[in-house]
Amino acid sequence: MTPKPSAFLFDLDGTLVDSVYQHVLAWKDALDAEGIELSVWRIHRKIGMSGGLFANQLLREIGVEISPERIARLGESHAEAYRRYGDGVRPLPDAKALLDWLSQNDVDWAIATSGRMATAAVNLAALGVDPDRNVVVTRDQVQHAKPNPDLFIAAAERLGVPIETSIVIGDSIWDMLAAMRCRALGVGLLSGGYGLEELRNAGAFRVYDDPADLLKHVDEVGGRR
Repeated sequence: MTPKPSAFLFDLDGTLVDSVYQHVLAWKDALDAEGIELSVWRIHRKIGMSGGLFANQLLREIGVEISPERIARLGESHAEAYRRYGDGVRPLPDAKALLDWLSQNDVDWAIATSGRMATAAVNLAALGVDPDRNVVVTRDQVQHAKPNPDLFIAAAERLGVPIETSIVIGDSIWDMLAAMRCRALGVGLLSGGYGLEELRNAGAFRVYDDPADLLKHVDEVGGRR
């Protein structure tokens, strides 16, 4: 019997949808509302973490008082601001075609995002993915988000596949670190703003430009044409 191809476990922001900079701007709005001035480049370097870890690291870096109440306010403000920017979110090139190709070729796939459903819903709608029909794991459903591997492990469990033979596709170093921690194969995309060497140094086995480039080379990472 021919073995089934490896399952593909996708990050969402910067991997399937062009939404990283909307998140950066939404976090900037949330921080501004708290009277915290922070350059946008510092915000961008943390995109891909869970919101709570993201806020803790940023506030620790700049020496601002951290309290559970402040973290909660920042998260709520970010979600509200992100919904305002949601109209600008678009699928990355051939993201839909890649998911369709996997489905048509009997390759299991899932989405595992550090975002909560409050923000992920905007991206899923832009991508045309129905969480009631497809496997989608959000921050609400796991104890820890990236760089912990909980999201990807949960996605593999819901697909009924071993995490060790799955392929994690993401745009950030946090995705690659999470992949290494659960012994999955990490594949990086440049579409979120991280560089080639950064992704490789974080454990990426292969790095492609975006979903369109990955689709062209899907046979290199376990898909079969």
